[in-house]
Amino acid sequence: MAALDAATRPARRRTGGTAPPTAQEVVASHRDDATGELFGIGELCAEFGISPRAIRFYEDKGLLAPRRVNGTRVYTRRDRARLALILRSKAIGASLAEIKHYLDLYGNRGEGRVQQLRYVIARTDDAIRELERKRAAIDETLAELRLINGTAREQLSQR
Repeated sequence: MAALDAATRPARRRTGGTAPPTAQEVVASHRDDATGELFGIGELCAEFGISPRAIRFYEDKGLLAPRRVNGTRVYTRRDRARLALILRSKAIGASLAEIKHYLDLYGNRGEGRVQQLRYVIARTDDAIRELERKRAAIDETLAELRLINGTAREQLSQR
């Protein structure tokens, strides 16, 4: 299995005289399954800090579909990109159903990218509104607690 290409691994920086790839180049490289670059389950686990069981769980849910070579799971650059999206989406609170819907919108060659972007905009608009509502409620509660705390301290100091 090929080692991870430095151009597609976000945690590493290139050193030397070559310019880093553009965002479009990285995205295009993930679309191309014919690059021959394949990853084993152990490589993906190490890169993303997850267990093989987690990857198999995502496979069972239809989020990943590795190839089989002599009975061994092998993952393409596209699978690797999908896994990164799955983990990133989970980190911001998306459900597996939402993640699957988002990934399915993409299509085989990115024909659904516009629909994906619209979905992301709607989903993040909703999440932002909800978090702002929660922040306002927290700020209100903090103000009330500070008032109670200050009143109690003042009463205590008068005794």
